[in-house]
Amino acid sequence: MSVELASIIPLAIVVAITMANIMGYLICCAVFDRASLDAVLAHGVSPAGPQTELAAVAEVESAIEEAMGENPAISVEVSAATLSVPSGSLVSLSPHLTRFTCTLHFRPWPQRLRFAGASMEAPFEIVHTRSLVVDRYRPGVVM
Repeated sequence: MSVELASIIPLAIVVAITMANIMGYLICCAVFDRASLDAVLAHGVSPAGPQTELAAVAEVESAIEEAMGENPAISVEVSAATLSVPSGSLVSLSPHLTRFTCTLHFRPWPQRLRFAGASMEAPFEIVHTRSLVVDRYRPGVVM
């Protein structure tokens, strides 16, 4: 019975760590999804200060990071791209459509583990992306 217990305990620890990482990732994704859309609608459409794409990206990124809290396992990136007018159309209904792409990088715990002389590393990270198209000069226009 002690041999069975000795062989099951490491497996139980690995399963517990995996489940803790999965739950942490799901919680981060839920908060990130809500915070990224709110930040794009609040700050991406009309940023405070200069009305440039870079200012909007910086405001959205700082709002998302503030909503996510201080978590060393995550990092946030925001990018914006202006959507171009289709080649066949003469007039665009909204020439200032901007796609904000918010990306969450989640690094599982533990990144490095040393146990009984064996060393393990988890160099990967899980990426979750959310995007939203808005008209930067007409608040409330969401595509």
